[in-house]
Amino acid sequence: MTSAVTEGALAPPSAEREERAPLAAPSWVVELMLTGGGTLLILPLCLALPELLGADPAELAVGFLMFHGAHVINDPHFSITYLLFYRGMKQRLWGANVPLAQRSRYWLAGVVVPLGLAAWALSALLTRSAASLGAMTQVMFALVGWHYVKQSFGVLTVLSSRRGAPYSAVERRALLAHCFAAWAYAWASPFDSGRHVEEKGVVYFTWPHPAWLEPSTRVLFFVSALVLAGVLIKKWREERGLSWAPLAGFLCGVWVWVVYSGIDPLFMYVIPALHSVQYLYFVWLLKRGEAHAHEGAPAFGRPVATVLGGYAALALALGLVLFHLLPGSLDAALVDRRAARYSDLGATPCFAAIFTFVNLHHYFMDFALWRRENPETQFLRS
Repeated sequence: MTSAVTEGALAPPSAEREERAPLAAPSWVVELMLTGGGTLLILPLCLALPELLGADPAELAVGFLMFHGAHVINDPHFSITYLLFYRGMKQRLWGANVPLAQRSRYWLAGVVVPLGLAAWALSALLTRSAASLGAMTQVMFALVGWHYVKQSFGVLTVLSSRRGAPYSAVERRALLAHCFAAWAYAWASPFDSGRHVEEKGVVYFTWPHPAWLEPSTRVLFFVSALVLAGVLIKKWREERGLSWAPLAGFLCGVWVWVVYSGIDPLFMYVIPALHSVQYLYFVWLLKRGEAHAHEGAPAFGRPVATVLGGYAALALALGLVLFHLLPGSLDAALVDRRAARYSDLGATPCFAAIFTFVNLHHYFMDFALWRRENPETQFLRS
């Protein structure tokens, strides 16, 4: 996982920079807990809570905690992507030192996709089409698995490389094949013949799946798991070089967060927070490494703590605007609450549209930002 090259303060440190002591690496236990391994503690707790508290109090407690925790975990994980992506955007789009393929990704994620999504959402709201906004929501649900497995893949490969056990090209292909098979199986399961559902107040009819889709993707998933198991066993025998903590986080992300996310109804509330913590940990690694590289001569940039604190404050503020102040104000000003009772768009269509827009745009910005081809990958290695 890497971020994109930008000008000025984002440029990689030159050879003329002052030699600085390397940053201390987080312990493998902390890293494991922050990058997916926390599942190994939280899932058993979720399974035990109904017995300890009762089913309804347990759901109320977990739901309440995750709803309010989203303000400081989930929402900033979306908003900080905008801070990372649009900083130095002119150089990203036009810089001659940015490879053409990478510039194309920036144009797609930074210009084409947001304009297209905005047009789609506005059209749905202006025509009061719950079906159109529902289709946008279904695209979001279809792509969220892709987003989760790709992030899990990036976490595994980057952290394994940092710990001296990188994956070869063949091994990476086996990992990616398993990721995409998991995504396909998760999206196809359970079988859906088409039904009315409600999401963020919008009522729509889901796209029906063909009967063969779930069993076919299940076979692909388990075949890819066997292939990956063989690749990992071979790697361990030949190199004794498996990094177990990143691998555990990867398997939790792919198997528990994506494929078997319904293993426990309480744990489903926690999955977005675990994913967000995993993402924010990598943002912390990246910006910490970058700030440390520019802290001394000749740049004499701001202290690392100041840089990280600034990003945290801005991410919290932007998350509040994107998910609360902006949609809340629009719905209060534009929606007739009495008429909304009888509408498939519900009482908060602006919130539904903005929430879906931000999610989908986040997926595409990540697709462009976190690339190993980008020079800033060095900040994740330190």
